[in-house]
Amino acid sequence: MDLGLLLHTLTPSWNSVAILAAFFVYLAIAGSILPGKIVPGVTLQDNTRLSYRCNGLVSLLLLIALIGVAAKINVLSLTAISDRGLDLLSTTFLFSVLVTLLLYASGRTSRSQSSSLKPHITGNLIHDWWFGIQLNPHFLGIDLKFFFVRAGMMGWLLINLSVLARSIEDGTLDRSMILFQLFSTFYILDYFVHEEYMTSTWDIIAERLGFMLVFGDLVWIPFTFSIQGWWLLHNKVELTTAAVIANCFVFIMGYLVFRGANKQKHVFKKNPKALIWGRPPKVIGGKLLVSGYWGIARHCNYLGDLLLAFSFSLPCGISSPVPYFYPIYLLILLIWRERRDEARCAEKYREIWAEYRQVVPWRILPYVY
Repeated sequence: MDLGLLLHTLTPSWNSVAILAAFFVYLAIAGSILPGKIVPGVTLQDNTRLSYRCNGLVSLLLLIALIGVAAKINVLSLTAISDRGLDLLSTTFLFSVLVTLLLYASGRTSRSQSSSLKPHITGNLIHDWWFGIQLNPHFLGIDLKFFFVRAGMMGWLLINLSVLARSIEDGTLDRSMILFQLFSTFYILDYFVHEEYMTSTWDIIAERLGFMLVFGDLVWIPFTFSIQGWWLLHNKVELTTAAVIANCFVFIMGYLVFRGANKQKHVFKKNPKALIWGRPPKVIGGKLLVSGYWGIARHCNYLGDLLLAFSFSLPCGISSPVPYFYPIYLLILLIWRERRDEARCAEKYREIWAEYRQVVPWRILPYVY
C-alpha cells in the first residue's frame, strides 16, 4: 500500500462517523432503559457510592440481533466494519482526542467537591489531559468511564465478527480463525456475564478519566486486541491437533486464573467473610486478602490476563511477530501498572502493605520476585 492510498484509507469518512455515532447512541439508550442488575460501586472518600446498571450482556445480544436482522433485509453489510477498519480507527481516535479535550475543559470549570467530580489539577496541561482531572464525569446521566469501557469491549467483538464474516465471504475460514474467534468471543461474553466485577476494579475506583483511559477503551482495546483476526484474514496457518490442544490448555488456565482471582477479590469486597476455596479468608490489617489466588501472588490476576492474551495469538502460529503485538504490549503495560499499583498501595496502606509483601512476596508470577 503506497503512502497516498494509506492516507486516504486513514481519512475519516461520513460513513465511519455514522457507524460510530449510531453505536454510541444505541449504547446510551440501551444502557439506560434495558433491564439489568443495579450494582452499588465502592464507597468513595466522601462516603458516597455510585450505582451501575449492569445490562451489558443483554445490550450486546440485542445489538447483535439487530445487526443480524438489518443484514438479512440488506440494510447493512456484515463486513461494513472489516471493510473500513483503518477509516474507523482514525475516526475513533479523533473522537477520543475531542472528547478528552471536552472532559478537560469541563473539569476545569467544575466547582463540585464530591469525590466523583472534584477536579484534581496539577497545572501540567499534558499530564492533566492524559490522566484526567475528574474521577467519574457524567454526561446526560451517563457514567462516561463505565460507558467507554463497555463500548470498547463491545466494539472488539463487533470487529471480530465482521472479520469473521469477511473470512467466510472470502472462503478463507480455517481452524486458526475459528479458534481465535471462539476464545475471544467467550472472553468478551464472559466479561459481560460478570460485568459487575468491573465496578470494583482499579480503573473504575481510582483512575481519573482522561485520554489514557478513553483512548485505551475506545481505540486500543477494539483495534489492537483484534489484530490477530485481521492478520489471519491474509495469512493462512495450518495448526496441528497437538497445537490446538496446547492452545486450548493455555486459554483454560488463563481463564481460570484471571476470572478466579477477580471473582475472589470482588466477592471479598462485598462480603469479607465469604469462603474462599472452602475456607474462611485470611486478611491482613482487616483489608488485604491473602487467601486463594491473592495468597499466591500480589497481582495474580495479571498472570491470567497474560495467559489469555497469548492464547488469542497462538492460533496465528509463530511465523510472524505481528499477531503477538497484543500480549507483548500487555506484558509491558502490566509490569508498568504493577509498579504503579505497588506505589499507590504502599502509600495507602503503609505498614499493612509492608506486612502483606512479607506474606506474599511474589508480584505477578508465583515464586518469581
